[in-house]
Amino acid sequence: MTELLWETGVLIDAMQARPMGDLPEGVTGISIDTRTMRQGEAFFAIKGERFDGHDFLSTAQRGGAGIAVVAEQKLPALGRVQIPMLVVDDVLKALSRLAEAARARSKAKIVAVTGSVGKTTTKEALRHGLSAVGSVHASAASFNNHWGVPLSLALLPAETSYAVFEIGMNHPDEIRPLVGLVRPHVAIVTLIAPAHLGHFRDLDEIAEAKAEIFEGVVPGGTAILNGDDEKCGLLANYARKAGVANIMTFGEGAGADFRLIAYEATREGAKVDAEIAGEPLRFSLATPGRHMAQNVLAVLGAAHRIGADVDKVASALAGWRAVKGRGARHQLALSGGSVTLVDDSYNANPASMRAALDVLSRAEPGKGARRIAVLGDMLELGTSSSELHAALKDHVLAAKVDMVFLAGQEMKALDVALANLVDCRWHENNDELLADLEGTMAGGDVVMVKASKSIGFSRLVETLLSRHEDQTEAKAPVAESGSAMAEKTSGETK
Repeated sequence: MTELLWETGVLIDAMQARPMGDLPEGVTGISIDTRTMRQGEAFFAIKGERFDGHDFLSTAQRGGAGIAVVAEQKLPALGRVQIPMLVVDDVLKALSRLAEAARARSKAKIVAVTGSVGKTTTKEALRHGLSAVGSVHASAASFNNHWGVPLSLALLPAETSYAVFEIGMNHPDEIRPLVGLVRPHVAIVTLIAPAHLGHFRDLDEIAEAKAEIFEGVVPGGTAILNGDDEKCGLLANYARKAGVANIMTFGEGAGADFRLIAYEATREGAKVDAEIAGEPLRFSLATPGRHMAQNVLAVLGAAHRIGADVDKVASALAGWRAVKGRGARHQLALSGGSVTLVDDSYNANPASMRAALDVLSRAEPGKGARRIAVLGDMLELGTSSSELHAALKDHVLAAKVDMVFLAGQEMKALDVALANLVDCRWHENNDELLADLEGTMAGGDVVMVKASKSIGFSRLVETLLSRHEDQTEAKAPVAESGSAMAEKTSGETK
């Protein structure tokens, strides 16, 4: 018998709900998408911008839902739906109340992660590393917004040892209520970078919004900051004002608490020498990239602060690989050999573009083969967009890229900047780019794909994978996919 996540009586009390119908003893899980519904779960009928879960109650019942959580004001329109219900004032607010109850009953050590770059990667590395020392619950996919965080928290099993939550934002005052639910023992800020500049005046305002995460840190908790970030001092000030007891840093600087001493890229990934709170540590990573190693320092720092065995966590990370869209590598079979495809298509801003180009610069193409960068628009950069796109020129040249394929109106600025400096091809749309790329790439080439999520480069990668055999020996694990309906309830958060 499947173990219950929540007893029905606890659900009623936690959500201040009114029961209707023949209710089961409890529920095995929570869903907001009928397409991923599992037997015995509670279906929360959340209303998004494009879909209303109340329109899918019959489908939820056929999918095996044991209970539907519905809004009082929607009852008159539900007609003959026979599924047992818990009626609440507002479904999303009820989910948040259940998240509070989950946090209250949990004895897990909790880590929250935010930042302009690297949140999901750091969260997934924490999930993987901590699983070597105990049971771990972590946000699925990029469930980091106003519905994703409460959902992830409400799904927290009572007996979990460790929990990891990603928290994003694209406006001020978005992180504050979410971290108030999570109440982490450790809060990590990966990096402050030009993302969402369309919603903020400058990096200082972005830092201020990210610093809201410190307001939820439990008494005696820890803030872990990127010591190499120029906004580290500003973030530390915000952490002190929020009353965070311990402020620690990761990075390459001599004063970092969790310090990168040496980094060596290898065919298998990387070898890293580090110091974790003064103790030397050598470990291997299957995922290359200096920025990946830096994020892992934050992971090991968090493990240290919550009392986990750092050596075991580091050893486990030797088998961790970047997930889909965030640096996952594939070997595509071509008639003349294989092409290394680096899938970094999930999102992009200037900082993550630079990191991806650095990874490409360290890749070793086959004899006579090329490094190829496939780049799409970076979005939400406001009035600085053209300037920031053009500024990628220096990083493209420093990476010794042989060819550049571009798509998107904003990337025209980079196309102009690279004129006569490198073989650069701008395309009107993704289909034209794909046709040109497929007609050009050859065995031994290394191809890196990166753009903001809504540019659609993930479909470009999927097409390449569907047309060419993937010969990768150990394919990168894919993060648990989010519900398509839920993903349409809000814009991207970072």
